[in-house]
Amino acid sequence: MTHNKSNHHHHLHRRILSFPAVFPCEAVSPTTLLTSLISLSRAICSFQSSFFPTQRRNAREAIRQITILLIFLDEIQHRGFPIPPQPFLLCFSEFHLSFQKLLFLLQDLTRRGATLWMLTKSHHVASQFRVVIRGLATALDVLPLRRIDEEDDVVCGEVKELVGLVAEQARRVKFEVDPDDEEAANRVRSVLSQLERGVEPDVVELKRILDYLGVKSWSDCNEEIEFLEEEVGFQCSECDEREVPFLSGLIGLLSYCRGVMFETLDFRDEGKRCNNNTETMMNCINPEDFRCPISLELMTDPVTISTGQTYDRASIQKWLKSGNRVCPKTGEKLTNTELVPNTTLRRLIQQFCADNGVSLVKSQSPSRDIAKTAVAGSPAAAHAIQFLSWFLARRLVFGTNEQRNKAAYEVRLLARSNLFNRSCLVQVGAVSPLVNLLETDERSTQENAIAALLKLSKHNRGKEAIMENRGIAPILKVLKNGKSSESRQIAAAIIFYLSSVKQYRKTIGENPETIPSLVQLIKEGTTCGKKNAIVAIFGLLLHPTNHQRVLEANVVPELVKILSSSEREDLVTDSLAVLAALAEKSKGAEAILKASALGLISRLLQCTTRHEGREHCVSILLSLCVNGGEEVVGALAKEGSVMPSLYSILAEEKCHAGLISYLAIFISPISIFVNIRHKKSVRKFRPDPYLAAIFNCEIWILYCILLPSSQPYHYAMFLPDSFGLTLELIYIAIFYAYAPKDKRKQIAITLVVEVVLVAIIAFIIFLFISFHHRLWWVRVIQSRSIKYMPFFLSLFIFINGLVPLLSALISHHFHEYGDSSLVSILQTLLGLGQLILYACYFRNTKGNDDDQSL
Repeated sequence: MTHNKSNHHHHLHRRILSFPAVFPCEAVSPTTLLTSLISLSRAICSFQSSFFPTQRRNAREAIRQITILLIFLDEIQHRGFPIPPQPFLLCFSEFHLSFQKLLFLLQDLTRRGATLWMLTKSHHVASQFRVVIRGLATALDVLPLRRIDEEDDVVCGEVKELVGLVAEQARRVKFEVDPDDEEAANRVRSVLSQLERGVEPDVVELKRILDYLGVKSWSDCNEEIEFLEEEVGFQCSECDEREVPFLSGLIGLLSYCRGVMFETLDFRDEGKRCNNNTETMMNCINPEDFRCPISLELMTDPVTISTGQTYDRASIQKWLKSGNRVCPKTGEKLTNTELVPNTTLRRLIQQFCADNGVSLVKSQSPSRDIAKTAVAGSPAAAHAIQFLSWFLARRLVFGTNEQRNKAAYEVRLLARSNLFNRSCLVQVGAVSPLVNLLETDERSTQENAIAALLKLSKHNRGKEAIMENRGIAPILKVLKNGKSSESRQIAAAIIFYLSSVKQYRKTIGENPETIPSLVQLIKEGTTCGKKNAIVAIFGLLLHPTNHQRVLEANVVPELVKILSSSEREDLVTDSLAVLAALAEKSKGAEAILKASALGLISRLLQCTTRHEGREHCVSILLSLCVNGGEEVVGALAKEGSVMPSLYSILAEEKCHAGLISYLAIFISPISIFVNIRHKKSVRKFRPDPYLAAIFNCEIWILYCILLPSSQPYHYAMFLPDSFGLTLELIYIAIFYAYAPKDKRKQIAITLVVEVVLVAIIAFIIFLFISFHHRLWWVRVIQSRSIKYMPFFLSLFIFINGLVPLLSALISHHFHEYGDSSLVSILQTLLGLGQLILYACYFRNTKGNDDDQSL
């Protein structure tokens, strides 16, 4: 079995019983081909000491034949015999193809976890041996050994005799299924047939099967299950589910064996650590990290490039084929175009999809829609899981401490990503003893029990069972004083899942330990623990009675600390979601303002890259404007970074939060002015925020006028600003009507200054716009030719300025046009000057008018 470990990583990226052998190209060097053949031969011969659970005779015979051929190849290389291009090159190329296939076949036979599957595929595997060896025999028949004699006696006669013997045996030896393999496969089919009929299998018969396969421990059995689950994922992703019922039956059978036949959990250290770390990561992972930075879709085949960034293979290949040689995310130059599969991330994505019912339809990697697991894959699998569930439920109640710990871990594994398994475990009453196990002093038992309850809490009946068995108190005890940080963060995750049920939110929130314990976890927990606690609080906030309890637990300062210090965007986004929920009420808004979070949220609105985070920031600002009154509106109106950020959100087609918040900034002071009109006094209110808002709207409206109407920002900015300007003018009018004389004078002066400033800015902008026309004048004067001056454009500039100017003069209302008249005069003079130049140099222009077209 030592060879299995060394080859384990070699075939991680190759599906079992697939043989991607490559035929050498015609231009390959004979020396290179010979070296590759010797390397392949030695790799095959290294399996001589390996244990073959199945196909023992076929494997030994194939290895023996390759061993003899290796002597022949070594002899040629050692003596330096010059290999003629034909027919040796053709024969050696056939050797190369056959050796590759044989090596793949031997790797599959010794692959850890694939023993049972290979046993059930005995006939197919034997046929593959026949195909490979027959191909080898054909190549040996064509190999001209006599040609070697004619060239020189380079290869000794004994070696040539052995090669001839191999050729004869390759034709004569029959690669058939071993009788012992046939008998063992029949036993497996018999047990599956019993399970289909609802008959619990005999333990003695199961032991005979496991002994034959070499499955001698819990970890060996678990590896078999993991491999079969991966194979199911492959078949589901390829939409070829013909063998899924059979595979499901095998998984059910081995799951029963793992839970019943093995008393102790003999983890391989790396396996246990990997499983625990994976579950911990999945509890706190952010699904946004699984999206490709190019396509923004869930990555189905993640690969890493030379800069260390990961992309979906299809997206980055399209990027590279377009001729780009820089990293799309960082802009760094690529040192090479090699794409390295990110298998760790791929497995995390697969697990996330399995746990959350996400289907990767176009994935080439194994993934299975969890919705398909609501029903067992086959009758045999259904009965096997039912028998196992009853066994585990009894062990949880009547077993020893070690047996109960193992049973809790088995429940944890069974319920990991299978709805049918969860349903069976809930139906047999596994929730109640698991709740009781939370009181244990054993750390591992508590971890397994709380993790098992987490998996069951994702099932609707599981949530009901936890509440009916008074599981909240023990779960909160683990949340507060758990034996490990992992147990505490899992307890918080259970609270989140339970709070997804409307009628449970009030009950959970009324417990005096719930919210303070979650806040304590936010203060002291790991990143994953903080995330679970925050989302649990968010779930509880969906019931209005919990708002006050959350505020009393002083959660706002802790969330503000996360906003200011955390580098995890997913954690920041979740914190913003809780603050947005709290800000909807006046006391929550007051607490947020008291924590001095307004400026921080404004900055986050500008710098955060996550769509959800920006939505939450906008929602918070909206609530603060409504509940915070004039001070908040004034502060936001003076904040230079808020408006541009809101505009950028406003222009996004799928985002309405920016529009709502932006309009809310204008609408929120209505209650103030209703009060002013009712009291007929402005009291201590100041007009500064509204005057500032008027100037801001005027500037952005000017920008919209200059912006082409075809741009997506045009109407998204122009209409809200026009609405806002109208409201602000109404506010100022009301304020002016009830203000004392000194404040009226201040308002009038400020408005005049604002109008003048906007006029000056508009005048300067129009000067710059027309500056390029003066460049035409310079070219016309220097070249004494009008070919650089489009006539019709100059004519229409003159007319466009002259018409409104004449209209103002004829109507005797020139003074009322103000800034517009200045612009018209400027346009008229510019256009007139161009026409004069055109008339002066028209005759100097020679026949070539090609450049006059604009």
